Amino acid sequence: MPDAHRNGSTHGDQRRSDPTPPSPIERARGAASDTARRTVEGIESNPLGILVGGLAVGALAGALIPRSAKEKELLAPVGKRIGESARAAAKAAREAGQSELESRGLTADAGRDQVKTLLGGFAKALSTAGAAGAKAATDTATDRS
Repeated sequence: MPDAHRNGSTHGDQRRSDPTPPSPIERARGAASDTARRTVEGIESNPLGILVGGLAVGALAGALIPRSAKEKELLAPVGKRIGESARAAAKAAREAGQSELESRGLTADAGRDQVKTLLGGFAKALSTAGAAGAKAATDTATDRS
């Protein structure tokens, strides 16, 4: 380290010549400037995340702010229509799905029959394997005697 720095000299130093710390207003301005810069950088680097975050904040605000009587009056019929449409769409989708499954032979009864067949085949395979193991053990014992 040069002697000038050791001796406390500030010749060529980049420090403030005024030894007083920045005022609260100056610190607040600096912090606001830094925050604004970081916010812009964040928006530029992740615009989709900002959009999703904004939608979430908007939905939360909408849920927390009470509705006025006028909003209720105007939006109640719209809400009922949307609910009825959603129920009708879900019912139609369920019926179409069931129809498609039935046309392919995939009904609840057919599924139960498939499970029974599968379990029956599994039980038969276990029985056959057990019988073969017992026979092999008997044959081995007979061959040794």
